[in-house]
Amino acid sequence: MFVSGFSFVRNAVKLDYPVVESMLSILPLVDEFIMVVGNSDDGTLALINSIGDPKIRIVHSVWDDSLRQGGRVLAEETNKALAEINPNTDWAFYIQGDECVHEKYHPAIKQAMLKYADDNNVEALLFKYLHFFGSFDYIGDSRSWYRNEIRIVKNLQGVKSYKDAQGFRINDRKLRVKPIDAYVYHYGWVRHPKYQMAKQLEANKFWHDDNWINKRFNAEEQFDYGFIDSLAHFKGTHPLVMQKRIDDMNWTFDTDPTKKKFGFKKAFLYWIEKVTGWRIGEYKNYELV
Repeated sequence: MFVSGFSFVRNAVKLDYPVVESMLSILPLVDEFIMVVGNSDDGTLALINSIGDPKIRIVHSVWDDSLRQGGRVLAEETNKALAEINPNTDWAFYIQGDECVHEKYHPAIKQAMLKYADDNNVEALLFKYLHFFGSFDYIGDSRSWYRNEIRIVKNLQGVKSYKDAQGFRINDRKLRVKPIDAYVYHYGWVRHPKYQMAKQLEANKFWHDDNWINKRFNAEEQFDYGFIDSLAHFKGTHPLVMQKRIDDMNWTFDTDPTKKKFGFKKAFLYWIEKVTGWRIGEYKNYELV
């Protein structure tokens, strides 16, 4: 069984992406890792080169900054990486630059890839998600966060990144997936407030025009994490590759997770989900088999 890792990145240093930790978190599970490095104006290329693992192959890319609708450029860069994997690849493991996989899930992931490698009815593997917010001690636990997403796909003709690179489809239909008992840890909302503001300014360029962005964000200010509707304490451990970043955390995030910030309807839906596990009206870009 041959497994390829793949991802893309641009301006990881300037925007404080944990991209090195992200790559290291799945390197033990892959035989190669394709990293598409976009036209950065910081030390991103040197950062990726510093990992020094022979499994990693860097592909240079120039982003099409005119694609400012629905995050299309993110899917385009994902597809560039996917197109570079070894033709003999059985499974392709996608990881974004602010995601990590805990090493405790490695055995379950490898077992699932082996189990379903020859099952033609299974086209991808579905992961559960933890979304950290504000600090490494809290996770978002409301309907604002997606609970599951595809991160491992079979090397099948027609598989492409979908919309803003959150998931995948094959020939424009949903992939048939098996859920596995493994989480992706999403750290996209855990960084110093000044870096988080810079990330918001950059990220929103892929959805909105400059006028929309300038009305809502001020590059001179620090990001205010106080808007979040609901958080919960994280009671587990983080991936070992994230430990230094956690130890180096240099900002304070104070919150009371018992205080919720939503109206009656969202409060009722939140209660239903916590009691039954059912998320009413949940969007699913996949077909469970």
